[in-house]
Amino acid sequence: MSTTTLGRDSAAPSRPPAVRHSRGARFLLLFAVFLCAACGLVYELALTALGSYLIGNSVLQTSVVISVMVFAMGIGSLAAKPLRRRAVGAFALVEGILALVGGLSVLVLYAAFAWLRLYTPAMIVITLLVGLLIGAEIPLLMTLLQRIRRQEAGSAVADMFAVDYIGALVGGLCFPLLLLPTFGQLRGALVVGAVNAFAGVVVVLFIFRRQTRRVVRLGLLGFGTVVLGVLGTAYALADDLEVTARQQLYRDPIVHAETTPYQEIVVTRSTAFTGDADMRLFLNGDLQFSSVDEYRYHESLVHPALSGSRGDVLIMGGGDGLALREVLRYDDVRHVTLVELDPAMTRLARDFAPLRRLNGGALDDPRVEVVDADAFNWLRDARQRYDAVVVDFPDPDTAALAKLYSVEFYGLLGQVLTPQSRVIVQSGSPFFAPKTFWSIAATIEAAGYTTTEFQVDVPSFGNWGYVLAAPGDGPAPPLRLAPDAPRLRYLDDAVLKAATVFPVDRRREDVRPSTLMDPAVLEYVLNEWRDY
Repeated sequence: MSTTTLGRDSAAPSRPPAVRHSRGARFLLLFAVFLCAACGLVYELALTALGSYLIGNSVLQTSVVISVMVFAMGIGSLAAKPLRRRAVGAFALVEGILALVGGLSVLVLYAAFAWLRLYTPAMIVITLLVGLLIGAEIPLLMTLLQRIRRQEAGSAVADMFAVDYIGALVGGLCFPLLLLPTFGQLRGALVVGAVNAFAGVVVVLFIFRRQTRRVVRLGLLGFGTVVLGVLGTAYALADDLEVTARQQLYRDPIVHAETTPYQEIVVTRSTAFTGDADMRLFLNGDLQFSSVDEYRYHESLVHPALSGSRGDVLIMGGGDGLALREVLRYDDVRHVTLVELDPAMTRLARDFAPLRRLNGGALDDPRVEVVDADAFNWLRDARQRYDAVVVDFPDPDTAALAKLYSVEFYGLLGQVLTPQSRVIVQSGSPFFAPKTFWSIAATIEAAGYTTTEFQVDVPSFGNWGYVLAAPGDGPAPPLRLAPDAPRLRYLDDAVLKAATVFPVDRRREDVRPSTLMDPAVLEYVLNEWRDY
């Protein structure tokens, strides 16, 4: 077999040229396939995760990214057919461009969201580009594999896709377990882009170095060097770029920000309007509290549930420690279990001085047990019984959160209750999202509880609602404070009596309860908040 140069490759012989030391070359090429497959899946996961963080509605974001990318991969495969005659150079060029586009994708989309408010169009364009380039890989790689050693087509396809799928498996596991915890989302994509550039340019050109002209090798290596240089520069500037872009999304100066495997946590602080420091916590861009009026929210969330027995209390969510602070104001509370998914949130509540002052160091109280776990799965194995339960999850605007507002979840919760237990659930805004609010109430009732719904005004949130529930089919639990309740800044029995009255246009509606298979609350909350 002759060793054909890239320039002569346009007049390819009827039989592809062989590559010396075919066993080692074949292994290296399949290793490149493995790396490229892993990188491709990470790009896909990074795009879906970023959309879930910034926009919410993880089901829609995942569906759009996957469907657009798979469509683009098919187009890319067809578009690559004419490039097979120059497969070496074409593959190196495709991988260099893919490394650049995929590596910079998170940074570009974050900037588009922060400055231009064009996230969705930009996401679709980048997903199309990444899909086109990934789709072009397989035909070119198949051509290169056959140049190393001719084999029957079915066997070659089996080898190629076996390695490709293994690479996808490794990439899929590395994204949440290694890349996000170690590098974060923005830098993780840049690191993957660098790996992609190495696999596509360096490995392939090394294998086929004798089949390409020197000037072509140098040109492609130079292009690969530029790609790595751009990615490296972006990596070095990543923190500054991220901080600058993130600040565009918030009115007040950011004093703490971190991206965890579960969410983006941002804390802002300002004295602009109140004279006192207004500290605000945001999770994935959604306001969780303002320190100016959070006592209204947390007094309403906690104290009605503690009007009866309260020796053992369960708090689900509430990793900021503010609901816990209110629970611990009762001396007869013996033990509190706080179940929070994200350990970064409870760590922040302990170690971030402004938040620790606000929660009074509640997480260090000896009566408190902190459990870092998914609440749904934790309940499946829980055996202790609780006198009162406070459910303080974010609004159900993702599939992961909607399961925590399902009939199945409240059914599991019933296993840790006594007949006298009281449960209170933050239930969103009856004004802005009435269908969501009443669907949560209907869901709790469908799980076997009686309920009392009420609403309060929290200036930073607006109108906000809660559902107080008791297990069984007895009378609705009375909405009241305990005779020995501590002195509160906002709540008393008169406020609670008025809180049960809903205006005519926000009274109970005919809505569906939410289940794992029919997450009605997710449908309602996305439709209602989109209207606003």
